[in-house]
Amino acid sequence: MSYNQRRGGYREQRWKEKPNNDGFSGSPAMEGISAAAAETVTNRLNIPSITGNSTYYYDSAPGIQFRSAGTANYFPVHGQNATWKPRSYKEEEIGKAYFDHRAVQERVMPSITGNSTYYYDSAPGIQFRSAGTANYFPVHGQNATWKPRSYKEEEIGKACFDHRAVQERVNGAQKASVGKSSVASSNFSGGNMFENFKVDNSTYSVAQIRATFYPKFENDKSDQEVRTRMIEMVSKGLATMEVSLKHSGFLFMYAGHQGGAYAKNSYGNIYTAVGVFVLGQTFCDAWGTQASKKQQEFNDFLELNHMCISMELVTAVLGDHGQRPLEDYVVVTAITELGKGKPKFYSTPDIIAFCRKWRLPTNDVWLFSTRKSVTSFFAAYDALCEEGTATTVCKALDEVADVSVPGSKDHIKVQGEILEGLVARIVNHESSKHMEQVLKDYPPPPLEGGMLILLDGLDLGPSLREICAANRSDEKQQIKALLRSVGTSFCPNYLDWFGNEASGVHSRHADWSVVTKFLQAHPADFSTAKFQEMILLMSEKGFPAAFKCFHNFHKIDSVSSDNLHFKMVVHVHGDLAFQRYHKEMRYKPGLWPLYQGFFIDINLFKASKEKAFEISRNSYDIPEHVKDTNMTSGKDGLADEDADLMVKLKFLTYKLRTFLIRNGLSILFQEGPFAYKAYYLRQIKIWNTSAAKQGQLIRMLDEWAIHILKKYGRRQLSPSIYLSEAEPFLEQYAKRSPENQALIGSAGTLVRAEDFLANVEGDRDEEGVLEIENGVASSSPIPSVKGAIPKTEGLIVFFPGIPGSGKSALCQEIVSTAGLGDDRPVHSLMSDHIKGKYWQKVADECRRRPCSIMLADKNAPNEEVWRQIEDLCRTTKASAVPVVPDSEGTETNPFSIDALAIFIFRVFHRVNHPGNLELASPNAGYVMLMFYHIYEVKSRKAFETELIERFGSLVKIPLLKSDRDPLPDSIKSILVEGINLYGLHTNKHGSLDSTKGTYARDWARWEKQLRDTLFANSKYLYSIQVPFQIVVTQVVEQLRSVAKGECKIPSTEKRKFGTIVFAAVSLPVTEIQGLLDNLAEKNPTIESFVKDKNIKNSLNQAHVTLADKRSHGVAALANYASFINHKVPTDITALLFSDELAAFEAQLSSAGGEKITSKNEWPHVTLWTGEGLGAEEANTLPQLLSEGRATRIEINPPITVTGVLKFY
Repeated sequence: MSYNQRRGGYREQRWKEKPNNDGFSGSPAMEGISAAAAETVTNRLNIPSITGNSTYYYDSAPGIQFRSAGTANYFPVHGQNATWKPRSYKEEEIGKAYFDHRAVQERVMPSITGNSTYYYDSAPGIQFRSAGTANYFPVHGQNATWKPRSYKEEEIGKACFDHRAVQERVNGAQKASVGKSSVASSNFSGGNMFENFKVDNSTYSVAQIRATFYPKFENDKSDQEVRTRMIEMVSKGLATMEVSLKHSGFLFMYAGHQGGAYAKNSYGNIYTAVGVFVLGQTFCDAWGTQASKKQQEFNDFLELNHMCISMELVTAVLGDHGQRPLEDYVVVTAITELGKGKPKFYSTPDIIAFCRKWRLPTNDVWLFSTRKSVTSFFAAYDALCEEGTATTVCKALDEVADVSVPGSKDHIKVQGEILEGLVARIVNHESSKHMEQVLKDYPPPPLEGGMLILLDGLDLGPSLREICAANRSDEKQQIKALLRSVGTSFCPNYLDWFGNEASGVHSRHADWSVVTKFLQAHPADFSTAKFQEMILLMSEKGFPAAFKCFHNFHKIDSVSSDNLHFKMVVHVHGDLAFQRYHKEMRYKPGLWPLYQGFFIDINLFKASKEKAFEISRNSYDIPEHVKDTNMTSGKDGLADEDADLMVKLKFLTYKLRTFLIRNGLSILFQEGPFAYKAYYLRQIKIWNTSAAKQGQLIRMLDEWAIHILKKYGRRQLSPSIYLSEAEPFLEQYAKRSPENQALIGSAGTLVRAEDFLANVEGDRDEEGVLEIENGVASSSPIPSVKGAIPKTEGLIVFFPGIPGSGKSALCQEIVSTAGLGDDRPVHSLMSDHIKGKYWQKVADECRRRPCSIMLADKNAPNEEVWRQIEDLCRTTKASAVPVVPDSEGTETNPFSIDALAIFIFRVFHRVNHPGNLELASPNAGYVMLMFYHIYEVKSRKAFETELIERFGSLVKIPLLKSDRDPLPDSIKSILVEGINLYGLHTNKHGSLDSTKGTYARDWARWEKQLRDTLFANSKYLYSIQVPFQIVVTQVVEQLRSVAKGECKIPSTEKRKFGTIVFAAVSLPVTEIQGLLDNLAEKNPTIESFVKDKNIKNSLNQAHVTLADKRSHGVAALANYASFINHKVPTDITALLFSDELAAFEAQLSSAGGEKITSKNEWPHVTLWTGEGLGAEEANTLPQLLSEGRATRIEINPPITVTGVLKFY
C-alpha cells in the first residue's frame, strides 16, 4: 500500500506530559547493574582523594555494590554507613587502580617549571588520545611519561596550556556586582567555589543527559553480508526494512531553551545559533500568528519531559556540501526521551506523529516488508548508485516500496537534485501497521491556502541569509543578530553563547578537574553510575576521546559552595573509537552505548545524612526500562546481532563533488596534480566504481585540476565555497554529452553564497575537520589505472607482517628473477644488515636511485611506519605497495592462530639468523607474541582496508592451504597459553624482557613446551603450507600487475558494487549453439543461412532480456531482484532471421512459483547481427517478418533450455 499524502489537514492531538524527572530524588541506583558492567567502576572508583601518604577507599562491608572478581566496594544500603579507611600507597600504584588529584595532574594536566611545559589539547577537559599522542590516561600496569620541551611566551594558549593560561580561561573578565546571581556568577566562573569544593564521603554526583543522537554502530559484517541478512529477516517475517533520505547538512540537536542547542561536538557557536534561528523560523512558517505561543509551549514541553529533538540542519550559510540548498531548513531525524535510565529513541512512526502535532518537518520514509520489495530496493539502488538523483531515486522507491511516506520537505524543491544517499535499517516487523495507523490518526498539514491566511499581514522579519549578509564583521555579531531575530519566546537568553554578560562573566570553560571530582563522587543514581563506568572504560582502554567541561549558566541561581553545576561534552575522535567501544559492549553487556552528539549536565553536591539515606533507599526503585542492560539488546524483539543492522548507501553524483573535488583541494594545491590523481584514483577504487564510470571520472577530474590550478595558481580555493567554482565547471562539462550529463547528475542551480556565508572563526567545523570517507586523508601515490608506472618513478615494496612470513626469502627470489616486467633495477635492503635508522636508509636509497624498485626487507607493522612510507613516497615521487601474508584473521587480529603457528614454526628452523631470532634464542616465542600483539584490536578487514586506503593496492602472500585439516588442539592450547601469559607479563612489567620479572620461570617452561609441541606436529605444519615456488610465482605476478598499473585491488568484502543496466535470463551458449547446429542439419534453409555467417565464433553470450533500465525504468528492472540466480526453464519456439539479423523466439516459464515475463514485446535470444548493428536491433525482426523481409521457422515441439536469471 502506498501513501503519497503531501497535503491534508491537521487534527488536534492530546499529548500526555510526563512527570518531572529532574534531580536524583527517586532515581534508580545500583541494584540493576550486572557484575560485568560494573567491573571497571569497582576497580577505578575506589579513591576519592589523597592526602599526604594515605589514601581512602570504600570498606567492603555488605551493601549495594559493584561486584567483580575479588572486589565488592561501593554503595551503602538503607541504614548503613560508609566506612573510610586510610592505607599507605606507593608512587607506582598511581595510574593502576587509583584515581587521585595528583595522578590526574601528572597524567593529564600540564605543569610548567622554568622554561618547560607539557602539551595539552587546546580545548578544556580530560583528553583521551590514541596511541602515538602525548596525552592519555595510562591503562592498568602502564606508566605515564611526560617529556618537557622549551616554549616561547606566545605559544602559551595555543598548543600549550600553563597555569596562567588556565587562570585566564577559567576566571574570565569578572566585574563587581551585587545580588545573589552576581555573587554566584563570580564564584561560579572564577573557580573559588570549585577550588574549595573537596570530595569526601558526603559528595554525590548526578549526570543528566541533555542531548544525544543515535549510537554510532559499525557493522561487523560487510555491506553485502548486511544486505543478505536484511533480506533474510524480512523474507521470514521477522522484521521490516526502513529506508530514509540522507539530507546533506549538519547535525543539530535541540533540548529547549533551558536544555540547550547543540551541534555534533560543540555548543554555543555559530552552528547552534543558525540552528536555533532556522528552527524558530520553522515555527513561524508553520503557525503564523500563533508561532510565539507555540514556541513557548514547545520549549516548556521539551523541558518538562526531558526531550531532545535531533535534526539535519541544511543551510547555505555554513559551508558547501554536495549542493547549495535552495532554502535553509531542518528535517527531524530523531526524538529522544532523556529521563531516567538510557535515552529512549522514538520509532519513525512516532516521530511522524510528534512532528505533525507540532508541525515540524519530516523526512521521506519507505518501508519494505516482503522479500520482493526488499530485494527490489537493493536492486534499484545498484541500478542508480552511480548516477541517481533525487527525482529518479524517489520515483523508483515509491514504485517498489510497500509503504511510502513523503517528507514534508521536498528534497528537489528545498535542496536540489544532488542526493547524498539513503539509510536502510531493520525495524520491528509491525512497523508497517504502526505507520499506517499513524498516517490515519495524524494527517498532513492543511492546504497552503489555510496557512496563507495565518501568515497574511505577518512580518516574518529578515531571512537567515539576509541577517548573515548584514553582520559579516565577526562571528559574535552574527550570533547576536540571529538570536535577537528569533525572539525571546524561542531564545530568552544567550547564556550558552556569551555566558552571564550582566555580571561581566563570559568564560564558559570550567576547571579541568571537574571530570576527576565527578568520577570520585558517589553516583546518586543508576544513570550516573553507568556514565561513570563509560568514562572509566574509555580511559582504561585509551580510546581517543575528550571530556570537555563548561560552566552551566542556566543553573547559576542554584550554585552554592556545596552545589555545583557543569556541562560536559563527550567528543569522540574518529570512527575507530566507536568500533572499539562496540566490541567492548559484547564482552560487557551492561555497558551503555556510546552516542554521537553526547552532552551531559553534571551536578556535584554535598548530601546530608538524611539525603544520603534517601538516596540509598531510592536505590531499589529501578524501573524496568532502566534495568534493561542494553538499549539495543533485543530491541523490538530482534536478536542482539540483528537489532542494529544498518547500511548507508551514497550516490556517486554526491561523492564526486564532496570526496573527490572538495576534500581533494588541499592535496591538489599543496602537493600538486600527481598526488591529487593518486588520491582520487584510490577513492574510485575503494568504491569499486564500474570501469565505464572510472574512465569518465578520470577525464573529468584531470580537466578540473588543470582548470582550477590555472585560475587560482598558488591560492587555495576554500572548501567552504568550493561550489562557486565547481558548479559552473560541472555545468559546462555536463553540456558536452549525455554521458557527461549522467555523470554529473545535475548542475546549473548555483546559489551565490559568498555574500552571506557565516563567519566561522578559526576555520572550524562543528564536526571538526571535514570528514573524508573511509579515512583517506593521506595522498601517497599509487599506480594509475591505465598504463604502467612511468619509468622515471620508483616503487617501494614493503611488508606489514610478522617474522616468519617469508619476506626475506621472497626478496631473494625477486632479486634473482628478471625483475617485475620492466627495465627498472630491483634492489633489496635487509634491515638486519643496516646500522642506524632503517627507513631513513630506504629514503636515501630511493633518492639515489629514483627509478628503481626497492624491496624493503623489514617488518612494517604499524601506522607510524606506514606514515613514514607515505611521506617517503611524497618526497621521492615513488609509489608503494604493501605485501602481507594471507590469513583469515580474528575479530581482534589480522592473523589467525594457524598463521601464528606457521610463523613461529619457521622461526624455529632458522640458524645463524642476523637478527638472532631463531631456535637458539631463549625467548623467541615471546618475541613472536610481541609482534603478534602489535596488531591487536585490528580485524583482518580493518587491516586490509587501511592499507588499501593508504596505498591503493595490496599484494597477498599465499600461506595456508584452503583444504587443510584443523589446527591440532595441542598447538592451539600452547599458543593460547602463551597469549594469556603475555597479557599477564605485560600488564605487570610492560615491555620488560620475558627472561626477567615475576613470570620468568613460566616463560622458560612455556618456551620449551612450545618447541616440543610444534616439532611433534612437524608433519602437519609442513603439509598445510602453500609450496614456496607457488608462493613466489603468485607474489611476483601480483607485483608485476602493480608495476604495470593493472593491479585489481582485492576487495575486503564480497559485495559486487556497481550499477545495474538490465535483467535477463542467461542461457548456456553451448546449448544454444548446439540447437542451432541441429536445426541446420535438418533444415536446408537454415543451413544455407548459417553457413557463411560464422555464428559459432561470434556468439559469446546468450540471454533473454527481461527489462532494461533505460527503456523500462529502474522499478521494472528492480522487480526481478527476488528471482536473482533462480533457474528459469525457457522454451525455444522458432527461429527468425533476415539478411542482417537472427534470433530465437523464446517463451519463459516460472521461477519460485511465479511466472517470469519479459518487458520486451517479443522475448528472444539474439544469435547474430550484421556488421555495424547492435544486438537491440533484433527487436525489429517481427516487424520485418510482417513486411516480408524476414523468415520464421517454427520449432515444434519447442526445445527447452534452462537458464539463470541475472542482473547485468
